[in-house]
Amino acid sequence: MKAVTKPLVQKDKVDASELSFTEKLVSIDRVAKVVKGGKRLNFRALVVVGNGEGIVGAGIGKAREVPEAVRKAGVEARKNLIKVSLAGTTIPHEVLTKYGATKVLLKPAVPGTGVIAAGGTRALLEVAGVKDILTKSLSSSNSVNVVKATLLGLASLRDPKEAVTRRKAEPEVVEVGRNG
Repeated sequence: MKAVTKPLVQKDKVDASELSFTEKLVSIDRVAKVVKGGKRLNFRALVVVGNGEGIVGAGIGKAREVPEAVRKAGVEARKNLIKVSLAGTTIPHEVLTKYGATKVLLKPAVPGTGVIAAGGTRALLEVAGVKDILTKSLSSSNSVNVVKATLLGLASLRDPKEAVTRRKAEPEVVEVGRNG
């Protein structure tokens, strides 16, 4: 199976104004910038938001204080929301995605399995509303890349009914003309 590196179908952005979200903090990192006078310390927060019904997003925020970084990350996550295709409490099909050096494998599971995932993948799937799924993070364990790869995988999921109707639709007639 080949890893997906970009969404197969461009999904429309979701309007966050009338929805209520659950926000989860995935990681906080202290980052330093070395300047002439020493080190300037900042904080980077990675936050995922979702409504538990298939709408999810992730964001990164940086600031001098932790609460401000978390707030900025939450705002960023609400700007980057996507709609996830769900099949009951799991995902419709298996997907392998790659972001940077990280690969994430997402597999549907039978009801009662639970969320078999860790770190950023677990947080993202829980706020998305996925209850039964098997996952495996391959290669790099960088939390930012793991979350982005998982988000890419969720964005590349296709609803089986839509795929069938797309296949049954009449193909467009393309005129082939001569050049010259």
